[in-house]
Amino acid sequence: MLRRQTNAALNSRRWFSHRSSPRGSSYALTRTVAVATSLAAVAAATIGQKSIEGPIHNEIPLPSVPDAGASRTNDAGTATTKLRADDGDELRLLVWGSNRARIVSPDASDAAQIRTPAVASFLQDVALRDLAVHATHAACVDGRGDVYQWGDGFLGQHPASGNRKPALTLRGKNVVSVRVTESRVFALSASGRVYVISAEAAQQSLPSMRSSSSTSRWGTSWLWSDDVGIQYSEIVPAQKLAWGERIISIAAGRDHLLALTTFGRTFAHPITKNANSHGQLGFRKFDIPDPSLTSSSAVTRFHVELTPRAVVDPYARSSRYARESPSSASPVSENLVNVDDTNLKFSDKFFEVPALRGVNVVQIAAAARSSFVRTDTGRVLGWGANEYGQIGLGGNVTLDTITVPTEVVLWRGTPNGTRTHCIDLNAGGDLAFFTVERIDGTSIRNVEVLSCGNGQYGGLGNALFTNSQSVPVRTRAVSGLLEFSEKTNNLQPIAPHALSVSPDGHVLLALETHAQAGPGGGGRDLLAWGTNYDFQVGNGKRASIAVPTVLETADGDRIMLGKRLAKVVRDAQGRVWRRGVRGYGTSLVYWRIA
Repeated sequence: MLRRQTNAALNSRRWFSHRSSPRGSSYALTRTVAVATSLAAVAAATIGQKSIEGPIHNEIPLPSVPDAGASRTNDAGTATTKLRADDGDELRLLVWGSNRARIVSPDASDAAQIRTPAVASFLQDVALRDLAVHATHAACVDGRGDVYQWGDGFLGQHPASGNRKPALTLRGKNVVSVRVTESRVFALSASGRVYVISAEAAQQSLPSMRSSSSTSRWGTSWLWSDDVGIQYSEIVPAQKLAWGERIISIAAGRDHLLALTTFGRTFAHPITKNANSHGQLGFRKFDIPDPSLTSSSAVTRFHVELTPRAVVDPYARSSRYARESPSSASPVSENLVNVDDTNLKFSDKFFEVPALRGVNVVQIAAAARSSFVRTDTGRVLGWGANEYGQIGLGGNVTLDTITVPTEVVLWRGTPNGTRTHCIDLNAGGDLAFFTVERIDGTSIRNVEVLSCGNGQYGGLGNALFTNSQSVPVRTRAVSGLLEFSEKTNNLQPIAPHALSVSPDGHVLLALETHAQAGPGGGGRDLLAWGTNYDFQVGNGKRASIAVPTVLETADGDRIMLGKRLAKVVRDAQGRVWRRGVRGYGTSLVYWRIA
């Protein structure tokens, strides 16, 4: 049973949390502090990403705000503002972790670290639709639907302008979510269009001649004022969508991208030639534009095949002796060997996953080299890399590559007559989390968080540091929680409100402890665990944690997610976007519109 907080305690800890619905059609303002902390330290992740997608490093210089409270100095000598009990109606940025790539603190001159959550001036009073962070670059969508990018990976170590603030790179597309990989940024618009831009500013300059392809677009600042003069491309489904069908959700792995439509159809997109190294695409054969085409050439395409390494050489790992094998070579078609997959037009299509045709999918998730979907019946299917058991197929399945979507059994060890169905799905790196609801015929429901994969640094949350977990296990401290409800006059489950998995193996989770709190009371508890070598867990220590731990401020106050009225909401350029907006906020870095 979770301990309740008084109203005074709640008011002193107003931070925020959000959850994104893969099938939602409307958007309401929500505050989400970047759960990214170190998510960006390794790759992208956001509360709700994943990814959160999700993600952030950190450290911020002290903003000159009157009555900001005491400041404290971090490891590198820079100061950040101490959390205040009364921060008015401002949208504050909460950060912690590493800032090696100057993502959370673009103006920082050194690679400082913040050990515990602190308030930063970065994106002050800004509400975002989405935010995603990679190891060296980051992207966000402000309230206007414009995309901004920043970080050393985007600008380089020494930008020509000397300005490291977020740069506007895609405007006028009404973008609602972004996902990032090492080399690309993917943006999904409200109309269901998916755009891709380079993760590096130097690669975004327009070519001397513009493409005439109907499936690839170039920035047209010379014609439309909505564009800012950068090179971008649009990814479209290879199969024609039905009337009224559009893409509503995207999820990015290391080298592949998943997409979900309003009709429950699942598509995959190869980002690079490694997109199917472990069968994570769900298919092998597809076609790409002829890379030798010029802008005046006719549009022609040729067929290629990406074969998983385990299929190319199934016995590569069965012998202790060194030997030459096909696995040492890139498992791609011969006509792909000389193709440059860093080009935005390497592949310009989404392809439907054949095994999922006719399966009504309501949620998608992508880990580094694995893919997952949740069906409308609450079942989960997974495929891709499985060397750490991250697909969750059980100890009897020892294959390190699953090429066909396979059902994950989530009811092992439950009594007969107990019905189990998945209500949420999250993945990142080599970890997967399944939030399941169990009903045993009584009036009391039970909600558990199950995890599998590589828990070497405690990411499983089961109090063990296990580097391979193929059977989904209960994550402690957040599973099976109950509280009394005066409305139903019985016990009700406390379910996760949002969960974000970082590719580096640390996790943030917000519990829905606000729903039953009643008027003026309660809030959402924020917990963190897993990898902590860059202080990304935010507890001031560097040791990794294998059990979810409540996040606290430097003064020992418990961080709760609250609700408030924002006096003003700005876009990423500091211009006023809305006034008097009410929203939720979480712990991390930004206010999110969901």
